[in-house]
Amino acid sequence: GELFADAEFAEAFAVTGPRGWSPGRLALVMVLQMAENLTDRQAAEAVRDKLSWSYALGLGLEDPGFDFSVLSQFRSRVAAHGLEEKVLDLLVARLTEQGLLAAGGKQRTDSTHVVAAVRDLNRLELAGEAVRAALEALTCAGPDWVAQAVDVTSWSRRYGPRVDSWRLPTSRARQQKLAVDFARDGFALLGAVYHSSSPVWLRELPAVQVLRCVLVQNYTRTITRGGREVVKRREKTDEGGDGRPPGHLRLSSPYDTDARWSAKRDMFWNGYKLHISETCTSAPEKARTHPNLITNIATTHSTVPDSKTLNAIHHALQQRGLLPDEHYPDSGYATAELIHGSVKTYGIALITPVLLDTSRQAKAQAGFAATDFTIDWEAGKATCPAGHTSATWNPVVSEGIPKTVVSFAALDCIPCPFKPQCTTAKKNRRQLSLHPGQMTEALRHTRTQQKTKDWNTDYALRSGIEGTIRQATAVTGTRRARYRGLAKTHLEHIYSAVALNLIRLNAWWNDRPLDRTRTSHLTRLEHTLTA
Repeated sequence: GELFADAEFAEAFAVTGPRGWSPGRLALVMVLQMAENLTDRQAAEAVRDKLSWSYALGLGLEDPGFDFSVLSQFRSRVAAHGLEEKVLDLLVARLTEQGLLAAGGKQRTDSTHVVAAVRDLNRLELAGEAVRAALEALTCAGPDWVAQAVDVTSWSRRYGPRVDSWRLPTSRARQQKLAVDFARDGFALLGAVYHSSSPVWLRELPAVQVLRCVLVQNYTRTITRGGREVVKRREKTDEGGDGRPPGHLRLSSPYDTDARWSAKRDMFWNGYKLHISETCTSAPEKARTHPNLITNIATTHSTVPDSKTLNAIHHALQQRGLLPDEHYPDSGYATAELIHGSVKTYGIALITPVLLDTSRQAKAQAGFAATDFTIDWEAGKATCPAGHTSATWNPVVSEGIPKTVVSFAALDCIPCPFKPQCTTAKKNRRQLSLHPGQMTEALRHTRTQQKTKDWNTDYALRSGIEGTIRQATAVTGTRRARYRGLAKTHLEHIYSAVALNLIRLNAWWNDRPLDRTRTSHLTRLEHTLTA
C-alpha cells in the first residue's frame, strides 16, 4: 500500500497553479535516492530508467518522469513548512501498526559530526567572500543601483573571482592590510545600501544582513576626533574588550549561516552534529523477531553539547509513542539533572557512565571525597567523617543550575587531626558543592553501579550504535551535508534514516546479513584445510 500519502504534504503546496508531481511520490523518490546515494540528476534518471523504481512509485512504462530541479523545489517547500520529519513519522506509525516498533524496551543514542556543504574559509577569506556575496546579490537584484553606487571596474577586479587563499598575499603584513581593505569596502557598501536615497528593500537582502553580521563579528570601526575612520580587526583577548564573539554565534560562511566551527578531542570541523537513536536488544532470539530500527533523528549546530539535546530527543520519542524503558547514551549526554529528570518526566532510566568525582581527594583516592560525607537533606546538615556538623547550608545557582554550598567551621577543621586528608584550602575549612538531594543520590548511585561488572556488561549494548553511524555515513553519505542550512540538512538526515530503516527491513525480511566481515585469503585457506 501507499506509505506517503499526498494529503500529508498538502499544506506545502498550493491548490491553484500549474500541475505538479505527486509530493508523496517525490518523498519516496528522495528516500530511494538516499538509499542508493544518488544526486538529483541520477535520481530523476532512475525514475525514468529503472523498472524497480517505477514499480515502487506506481508509474507506467510510458511515464516521462520529471526534471531533476523538481526535487530541489520539493525540499524547499517541505523545509519551509516544517514537514521535514513527516516521512519518518509515517514510517514509524506504519511499523507500530505492524508490531515492529513499540514503546518500552531499550534504545541507544550517539552523535557524529557532519561537514557543511560549503568551503572552509579562514577569517580573511570570510571577510572577502561576505563582501563578494553581498555584491553578487545586489547586482542581481538591482544592477542599475550598483552601477551608480560603486566603481564597477575596480570592484570587479577584486570581487569578480571568488576569494581564495591561493590568490591572497603570503606575508602577514599584507594580509592584515587586505583584511582592513575588505572591511572598508564592506562598510562603504553598507553605507551606500542604507543611504536615504537607496531603495529600502535592498537592506532586506539576506546577503546584506550576513555582511553586516560578519563585519560586526570581525572588525571594529571608530571615528577619531579629527574625523578619521579607523578600522581594526577584532582579536582574541583574555579580558574581553574587542574580542570575537563566542563560537556558537560566530558565522563561518556567508553561504550557510547555520554552520559553525567546532572541535571534539583531535577533530575540528565546520558544520553540524547528527544524533541517531535506534532500538536495540541484547537477546539473539529477540533480534530475529524485531530488527533494530532508527526511531529519531536530531540535527543541531556543531557547538551544541550532547547533554543539551537529550530532552528534545525524549520529547520527540514521546510524540511518536516510542519512549524506551532504558536509554543507552554515552557520557556526553549524562548530567545529574538529566539522570533524575529522565526518570521523573519520561520514566526513562539512563544507562550511561557519568563523570567521576573530580575533586583532589577522589582523583588521588586518598583522603575524604564528597561521598564520604553524610548528608541530611531534611535537616540541611552535612556530617564529615570526623563527626563534625556543617556550619552553613547555602542554596546557590551556578551556571543556571541550582546547587547547595555546604561549609564547615574553621574552628572545627583547623584542630582536626584529619585536616591534611580533608582539605588544603587557605580558609582552613572544607566546603562541598552539592546538587539537589535526589540528583546527588542518583549521581552517587550511578557512580557506584558503573564500577560493577554487570553494569559494564549491560552497557556494552550501546556500542552497536557505532555500526549504525558507520552505515549512515557509508551508505547514505551523511558525513557530508548535501544541502545548506540547518533545516535542509535535518531533512536530509530524516530521509536518510527512513532509507536505512527500509534497507534493514529488506535485509531482515529476506534473512540477509546487512554487512559481511572481510575474510583474508590466509583465513580461507585455514578453513579449507580444517574442512
